[in-house]
Amino acid sequence: MIKKDKIKPLREILVNSNLNARKSLGQHFLFDQNLTDRIARVASDNTNDLSEYTVIEIGPGPGGLTRSLLDHKPKQLYVIERDPRCIEFLKQLHEVHTNKLTIIMGDALKFNISSIGQAPRRIIANLPYNISTALLIKWLRQIKHIEQMTLMFQTEVVDRIVAQPSRKSYGRLSVITQWLCEPKLEFHIDKRAFVPPPKVGSSLLTLKPRPSPLHPAQFEYLEKITAVAFGQRRKMLRSSLKPLDIDLPALGIDPTARPENLSIEEFCLLAQVIERRSLG
Repeated sequence: MIKKDKIKPLREILVNSNLNARKSLGQHFLFDQNLTDRIARVASDNTNDLSEYTVIEIGPGPGGLTRSLLDHKPKQLYVIERDPRCIEFLKQLHEVHTNKLTIIMGDALKFNISSIGQAPRRIIANLPYNISTALLIKWLRQIKHIEQMTLMFQTEVVDRIVAQPSRKSYGRLSVITQWLCEPKLEFHIDKRAFVPPPKVGSSLLTLKPRPSPLHPAQFEYLEKITAVAFGQRRKMLRSSLKPLDIDLPALGIDPTARPENLSIEEFCLLAQVIERRSLG
């Protein structure tokens, strides 16, 4: 067992180890403890206390954010990492926080949130860029098992998540995420905070699951109708939705509108139509 004050500073460890971020894994490491502490504070609702929650961190890398999360005393902290090089750094933290920290080696896309720890669960992560949207969609499918998510994305992805109708960024991700969650942009993060610096900006976003979906619909049908509509987003709905043969005027929807002009409620109405058809 090593004492907490004997843990080497993160930057010192990384400089001496020559750990390089791998583009294939979407890695961009965070060194700045002031920044990781700020992320942890936001994730704890500015209480500096996560003791009521099971916290799940995806892609912790060498453990920069992990250290800040542990300082906020989570009930349990589970980290999922697929890079064996990073596991060695995380093991040092585990030696100090044996009863708090669980290291899981594997691909986060293959895990169901309900199988990790006990509710209430909060997901807090600097997400690997190459799988960030895939992870979000997976978690939205399991939203009943999640109490809150505080996630770092590329800024362009955050723009899509929070976009309102009639905005250029409004699309499938906007509709499905806002249908289930209340998104809040927390702050933007300078590229220089990362090693290596990414080519695009990053932003921190909090997603608070709604007590119930914004409007009645089933996930699979809302996903289907948004895929069809936004797959041809520059076309009028009467054209892009023609294969589905939906009576748009009967639903109060303008056939000459484009998908970015529709509200979440209108997409839910369309999802209800194709659900009824599927049930015969």
